[in-house]
Amino acid sequence: MSKKELKTNAMRILERNKISYTYETYECDEFTDGIQVADMLGLDHRLVYKTLVTAGKSGGYYVFVIPIEEEIDFKKAAKAVGEKSLEMLHLKDLTKVTGYVRGGCTAIGMKKQFPTVIQEDAKELDEMYVSGGKLGMQIKLAPLDLQKAAGAVFADVIHTS
Repeated sequence: MSKKELKTNAMRILERNKISYTYETYECDEFTDGIQVADMLGLDHRLVYKTLVTAGKSGGYYVFVIPIEEEIDFKKAAKAVGEKSLEMLHLKDLTKVTGYVRGGCTAIGMKKQFPTVIQEDAKELDEMYVSGGKLGMQIKLAPLDLQKAAGAVFADVIHTS
């Protein structure tokens, strides 16, 4: 497969914005969770983030990028985006709303630009991994570059133990 065929919408947006990134591919025909992906690629779990899409009580959609080993705190997340409450977007609606499939969903280049929040701890990292916009692909980039490309803000939106 040539490099040209590998380009995803997310990669084209990063290039158009002159944002530096690299990517890794892995064999994947169906949804694989972030922990399995990190293990397959030999990546530090603390550097790999998952993208969650939620629906607010108002009918709006919100995107959260959190570490793969963490769980979203719906109260904190709702407060961060100014909603009364949030719930996970139903899986059957994911592709229709975002243009991406489960396991290939990234905050960059969804059908529409939804309010996006990156877990604040990511700011301390030099680099992080997020889905590349299709199954079998991870993009590595700086957290501030992800923030810029996704029009995101940083906030604390995970459960604390």
